[in-house]
Amino acid sequence: MGDESSGLTPVDQSKLTLSSAKVTAAGIPAVISSAVHSMKKMGVGKTVKTLRMVNQKEGFDCPGCAWPDPEHRSSFEFCENGAKAVADEAMKANVNAEFFAKYSIAELAGKSDYWLNSQGRIAEPMYASKKDSHYQSISWSDALGKISDKLKSLKSPDNAAFYTSGRTSNEAAFLYQAFVRMYGTNNLPDCSNMCHESSGKALISTIGIGKGTINLDDFNYADTILVIGQNPGTNHPRMLTALRDAKDNGARIIHINPLTETGLIRFKHPQDYMKLNFSSTKLSDVHIPIKIGGDAALFKALNKMIIESGNLDEEFISHKTKGYEEYRASLESLDWDRVVTDTGISQTTIEGVAKLLIDSKTVISCWAMGLTQHKNGVAVIQEVVNMHLLGGHIGKQGAGLCPVRGHSNVQGNRTVGIWEAPTDSFIDNLETGLEVTLPRQHGYDVVNAIKAIESGELDFLFCLGGNFISATPQTMRTSAAVENLEMGVHVSTKLNRSHLVQSDEMIILPCLGRTELDIQQSGKQFVTVENSMGVVHTSRGTLNPASSALKSEPWIIAQLASMTLDKSTIDFRSLVENYDAIRTLIAKSIAGFEDYNTRVRQENGFKLPNLPKDAQEFDTSDGFASFSVNDLPDVSLQSDEFVMMTIRSHDQYNTTIYGLDDRYRGIKGNRRIIMMNPDDMLELEIKTRDVVDVTSHFNGTMILSKQWTVIPYKIPKRNVAAYFPEANELVPLESTADTSNTPTSKWIICTISGQNSAAEEE
Repeated sequence: MGDESSGLTPVDQSKLTLSSAKVTAAGIPAVISSAVHSMKKMGVGKTVKTLRMVNQKEGFDCPGCAWPDPEHRSSFEFCENGAKAVADEAMKANVNAEFFAKYSIAELAGKSDYWLNSQGRIAEPMYASKKDSHYQSISWSDALGKISDKLKSLKSPDNAAFYTSGRTSNEAAFLYQAFVRMYGTNNLPDCSNMCHESSGKALISTIGIGKGTINLDDFNYADTILVIGQNPGTNHPRMLTALRDAKDNGARIIHINPLTETGLIRFKHPQDYMKLNFSSTKLSDVHIPIKIGGDAALFKALNKMIIESGNLDEEFISHKTKGYEEYRASLESLDWDRVVTDTGISQTTIEGVAKLLIDSKTVISCWAMGLTQHKNGVAVIQEVVNMHLLGGHIGKQGAGLCPVRGHSNVQGNRTVGIWEAPTDSFIDNLETGLEVTLPRQHGYDVVNAIKAIESGELDFLFCLGGNFISATPQTMRTSAAVENLEMGVHVSTKLNRSHLVQSDEMIILPCLGRTELDIQQSGKQFVTVENSMGVVHTSRGTLNPASSALKSEPWIIAQLASMTLDKSTIDFRSLVENYDAIRTLIAKSIAGFEDYNTRVRQENGFKLPNLPKDAQEFDTSDGFASFSVNDLPDVSLQSDEFVMMTIRSHDQYNTTIYGLDDRYRGIKGNRRIIMMNPDDMLELEIKTRDVVDVTSHFNGTMILSKQWTVIPYKIPKRNVAAYFPEANELVPLESTADTSNTPTSKWIICTISGQNSAAEEE
């Protein structure tokens, strides 16, 4: 079996230029890059006005990531990528009827993601049927009428799926899931299915809550901080400030990642220049350049040495946990040769890291997709939890678990109900609050939704934000499936590739961005979000909307619900007259949100209950945290195989491409590249800038993707890296993590062939 792609996502044909990787993150280059990008998109006056309000108490929450705000905020409380995200949202609404008259859908499909994103905001609702070559404008009433009529005509509510991006506010997400469940289905796939689902499953099964167990202030009291499978310099830049402060307080930082990332070498806070402080901070004390997939072997080895040292929190283990003896016994036969082979790290180096952990009274472990997007993603996170249970590093100051979320409200979305597999207790509370009976049968996650579209079980897809086509695995196959839908609807701020894969009917609904004023019948509104550490706080847009035709996400959902639910017990339209009414309903329906409207108006919002953090208690079936025993994964490769991981460039946020400059890695001008170990290049007789074909392999299925340019990079042998979304076409749809069903975007077995000299091609 096979699939072939020459690249669904077109690339910009700029000249590829290479330079040395940077050694210091942020600093003046970040200031210049932020300023240039912002002024180009917004102009000088709007840039100053907008950036002054990012992450401020009376401003808006940055849409760039979910890193928490400090209680004492600086006037420069945003990062380079946050500034770019805000600038992109503040662009003029140039994507209108005139724009779509100029460009056919086929022409737009031939443009790069960078070009599409650069065209500006979507100005008005648009509609196209499969027979149409161009999108045409449509009124809001007609667009919502078409959507409502389609939903009413489906054979069953389960023939529809409702996807959500993590940038959606708590208010919009709650209304959305309430509407969808009252419509009659739990088909609520979301972006969390593709990123931190493994974290949630691992944490719920071990400590009883699917969230982290620290506050931002804990970084100031940590002896050791592990940063695992994460590149904060690009993906969570504001985290670097917390790491710098931790270093100033004596913390040691251990970076476990196949690539050396600039953000964890040295960091310079741009605002320090205003204080005439020209020094930078060395962040990582140790970098462990682990082979892709070697994390399970590493943590088993570390935990074995921690146990053998005898430096355990025996009181915590005996009174708060179960399964210790079984776990200890499982490590007795751990094979050191296997550990060294799987990790690519010497026993001496691992012993050195173990000593740092043994000597630490407080440990924080942070991780992101470098752990979650593996077949053993749940198991390896459970291994990290095991380490914390051994030392009692949960529920005390300066210690805990910290899954670092990407989208600004992906955690809040799940908290208020965006979940295809809700627990009975969650539905019980929701039924009490909404005063209605809701479906209990679990729905489709992202991967299963794609398969259901492919098999004809789903006829309708509604996307509240995001870029479904580019974000999902096996892009060509997913696109072919989506073309078979009866209707696809996208609530969006900017044009993206998902708008260009035509179902029988396609509708684009343009919405307000996080930065924009949201004025409803009662006046100006604010929304709320939850950050990576469980703090719920306000976000207030301050800019005039890019177009007078834009509507808020809560308004769109309320109108659609009112038109679709004939016997609704809830007056959705009245809820959006004043968002306090939505929050009142959330308070009745979701545990932890009692007195929502009062508490969220406090200076820094409020923190949701977290038993492991707050009381060293665990909401498990028996009240104990659990040690987990898992086998090591098979990470062996055939002699001609490589394992690929997908990564972001510094000039992108998820699937949104801001530019073609991966400044920290010294790569500029082209995104369709493969980073390869120089020794591997020598063995394969590949030269820098040679063009190759890549084939991924999974259970007999092969996916061929053509025309990738190879560059040398410091990465473990037989490991390669490529940017997503371009490389998503190589991620097999069936290759997912056990238990969480997350696509294995960090473990793609592939072969490389068809080397062509760049010089010969020219």
